[in-house]
Amino acid sequence: MAEAQNIGAEADEARPTRLRDALRKARIEAADRTGVVVDLRDAEVARLEILSEALDPLFAQIPDSVDLFDRGISQGETPRLWIDVVAHVLMGRDKRAYRFVQDTRFGRIVIAESHDVPAIVDAVTDYVARRMVEREHALVATPAVALAPVSAEKPRRSRFWPFALGFVFGALALFCLALIASLSSF
Repeated sequence: MAEAQNIGAEADEARPTRLRDALRKARIEAADRTGVVVDLRDAEVARLEILSEALDPLFAQIPDSVDLFDRGISQGETPRLWIDVVAHVLMGRDKRAYRFVQDTRFGRIVIAESHDVPAIVDAVTDYVARRMVEREHALVATPAVALAPVSAEKPRRSRFWPFALGFVFGALALFCLALIASLSSF
């Protein structure tokens, strides 16, 4: 019986040590994974910077008067290379493929996906060209509306005075009704 107690005591002492060792090992593994995640994120940002540099000649050709595009890399949980407010490039699930997407009111649309930088540059070039044509059409339509003759509207009268007069006449009518009702009861 003493042997059973000794074995039980040894097992109790061994468990906390094993648990401590297991916790220590788990913490080290979590730290390693965190380091790997940081390294992966840095690698994603580096790939997006390479793509951004490849897009420099395209954005150099855009006139300064066109302010549709605001290119930059955001380094959040998922790093993104923003082309404009609704379109951006992010890394695919395998972290090697570029995915060029556009956010719409119906959801996200994948415009292009490729491992090759030139393919994504071509897709972004086509997108920028389409956006600039849309802008031109919008600017052509806007001046026609702006140059339409503006009809001279009559200044609107205040609505306070008719309300105040109606209130006074209504109160006066109620007073008269009350006076007539009180005289008829005599």
